[in-house]
Parts: sequence; structure tokens; C-alpha cells
Amino acid sequence: MTVLGIDTSCYTTSVAAAGENGVICSHRRLLPVQQGARGLRQSEAVFAHIRQIPDLFDNAMESLAGQPLDAICVSAKPRDDADSYMPVFQAGLAFARVTAAALRVPLLETTHQRGHVRAALQDSGLEADRYLALHLSGGTTEVLLMAGSDLSLLGGTRDLHAGQLIDRVGVAMGLPFPAGPYLEKLAMAGKAKSLLPVSMEGGNCHFSGAEARVMDWIRQERMPQVDMAAEVFSLTARTVLRLLAAARERTGVSDALLTGGVMSSQLLRDLVLQINQKRRLGLRLYFGQRQFAGDNAAGVALIGYDRMTEGKT
Repeated sequence: MTVLGIDTSCYTTSVAAAGENGVICSHRRLLPVQQGARGLRQSEAVFAHIRQIPDLFDNAMESLAGQPLDAICVSAKPRDDADSYMPVFQAGLAFARVTAAALRVPLLETTHQRGHVRAALQDSGLEADRYLALHLSGGTTEVLLMAGSDLSLLGGTRDLHAGQLIDRVGVAMGLPFPAGPYLEKLAMAGKAKSLLPVSMEGGNCHFSGAEARVMDWIRQERMPQVDMAAEVFSLTARTVLRLLAAARERTGVSDALLTGGVMSSQLLRDLVLQINQKRRLGLRLYFGQRQFAGDNAAGVALIGYDRMTEGKT
């Protein structure tokens, strides 16, 4: 059984395949963003996907070396909400529909968010059927309760997403977009003093105040860039743990799976683990493979494989 997965997000075009032994192949390409820009308009991103997806599909088929496909699974929208919609996902959905019809195989649909969670779950060591899932990216900052295949939203951001904060700060410093890896490199050479306080409201967080303060630092050149970057990562780690602690208080669940492009940062993972241990928060934290933390179709392909083998087509 081999299932092809397709995901066309605001950041990445990706095609992957999954089978009995997990992910068979994964091919990704970032959307082209000009220096100084903070992303693409939806129309520009759709056009970029249309240009990139055929090459990635060819790469995946090459990796499969003639192995036949039994189904195609695609992320058709960002999340499970009935009104969840972004034009970028229509590019992948259209390509998946045509390809499935041409190959005469089933077409399965899922969401971008579920793909993130499923990719992180693979080889994470998490065995609990009921757990918290933190999705941290440029377009999402949410804590979910996963109970089997059921998903419910517990909390998240009230303004900026964590990835937006990192990207905006990085671009303001002159770094390329997406800025995460470049800002992380700076942060590793800096020192944080927790100058950015965590802003919480119930089980939700705010990042806009921190953005305004860091932008002020940048304009006034009040501290080295490496220290500003370290402060941003420190704030993100502390906010993550506050979100998870609030979700645990509400649900009684201590197992937490952390995923999303922001969580591909090894520095952020280390900070979260260190603070959790130092403050004796008692959260049991799990991470997927870093290569599958960012936007990818691997989780989408795995969801398709699961549904085909469980007969839930």
C-alpha cells in the first residue's frame, strides 16, 4: 500500500509518499520570497505552487521507482473549522483531483493542521491516545486536545502567531524570509534576560506587545541583534509552556506533542525542555523529527495511509 500526500501551504510546496514502513520520500520547495518581504500574497503563492508542484510530483514518482500508487491524500484547507479556507490549498487540491482521476485511485482529503500533528507523531515516542498538540507556525499558534482522531481547540494566540513574530523581527533585522533559521543562529550567540514578559489571557496568549518592544529596540539600536534574537526565542519558549500548562489545567492531560515550523528550531526545543525541567512543570514533552516539523506533505501521506489501511476511505 502506497499513498501520495500533497500539501500547498503559504510557505512550501510539498509532495511525499507513505507506506507500511512510514515515510517513503518527501520532497519540498519553499515559495520564492523577495529579500525584505514578509511573505507572498495568496494569488502569488497559488501561482508559485502551480509552477512548483509538477517538478516535485516527478521527484516523488522517481523516488518510488515505478511503485504504483493506491491513493492520493491532500490537505484541502488549513484546519478542521467549517469556515477554514485559504486559496493556496486549492492549488494542491486541484492537482490531487486530476491526478487521482487519471490514475483511477481514491482521493482523500485532510487538513494542513492534522498533517502537522501526524508528521510529528511519527517516531515521537508518544503512545497516549489522548494528548495535547501544540501547533506553532507562521500562520498558527494553537493548543489542541487530541483524543483518537477527534480534535478540539483549547487555546492559542489572540493576535500575532509565534512564527509571525519571529519573521517580522528577522526581516526588520535584514534577514531573509522565512527568518526562523537565521534568527535562531543569531540567538545562539546571544544571551536572554527575560526582558519580554509572557502575555496571557486565560488560556490564550499575545505576541503583539513583544513585537512592538523589539521593533523599538531595533530602531534605537539599544542592544546587540544576537541578544534581541535570544530574547525572542526565550519569550516563545516561556509562552509555549504557559499555553500547555493552561491546557493541562483544563483537561488534566500532561502529554504534549509539539509541532509546526517554529518547533523545527533545536534551540527552541532545548529551551522548552530546560524550562520545563527547571520549573518542575511536570509536562511530558514529545517532538517529531525536525525535518518533518515544518510544512510538509509527509503527515498528509501518513494520514492517507492510515485511512486506507483502516478502511476509512
